Amino acid sequence: MSNPFSMHLLPTPAHDWAWFFDIDGTLAPIAASPDAVHIDPAIQQLIHTIHTQSQGAVALISGRSIVDIDRLFPERPFAAAGQHGAERRHPNGTIERKVVDGRRLVLMRQALREVERRYAGLLLEDKGLSLALHYRLAPGLESLAHREVRELLLETGSGFLMQTGKCVVEILPAGNTKGTVVTQFMTEPPFRGRVPVFVGDDVTDEHAFAVVNQLGGISVKVGEGETQARYRLCDVGEVSDWLSRVGDLQNTHHVDAGDTL
Repeated sequence: MSNPFSMHLLPTPAHDWAWFFDIDGTLAPIAASPDAVHIDPAIQQLIHTIHTQSQGAVALISGRSIVDIDRLFPERPFAAAGQHGAERRHPNGTIERKVVDGRRLVLMRQALREVERRYAGLLLEDKGLSLALHYRLAPGLESLAHREVRELLLETGSGFLMQTGKCVVEILPAGNTKGTVVTQFMTEPPFRGRVPVFVGDDVTDEHAFAVVNQLGGISVKVGEGETQARYRLCDVGEVSDWLSRVGDLQNTHHVDAGDTL
């Protein structure tokens, strides 16, 4: 784990970067529930600008489903990975989804619905291929939520794994992380041959930070906490300020292959 450099030392965005963004806590403040999150129009415009400047080398990498990602970014179907890599949309728009044991998933969904019903403040989010049990509204239930998911996986969850995040514990299909997703995108145009940049705020982003570091890229942690990232931004506002350098320069001159943003 590192003590990353602050925003003041972050390099100015460059034309040959491939951009990967987490969403919650990175491009939008974390809200009480997933449905309460909204993307500021200024952030949306910045992402569209970067997409244009990078010739499409932008991907949204989230624990959300791709359907939910598109709800937050309705104007353009960016390349994306949803549910921590269980589903992935290529730049050409095709979507591949991991094959899971549907029977086991149904049993686990039913069991967690019962847990949600019994304990006020817990919220079960059904993402299709994965399940998330949120306890942000009842932080005192953290240990209980973790225990319920852990025991459920021992009983029912072959082929699935448990992943923790900020006030959430998730059941995911085994075999994918945000790091594997970045690796996959970096073998494909328009990402291939570029410098990877990953911006994220949660422990679930650490896999991606590690991959980006190995590839000689730029890893950016948003907020507090131990991290493998090489740089740090304090909050969503600082993310916006840093990304605005791209938009500011777009308004002042045309960028060609020799320019640095």
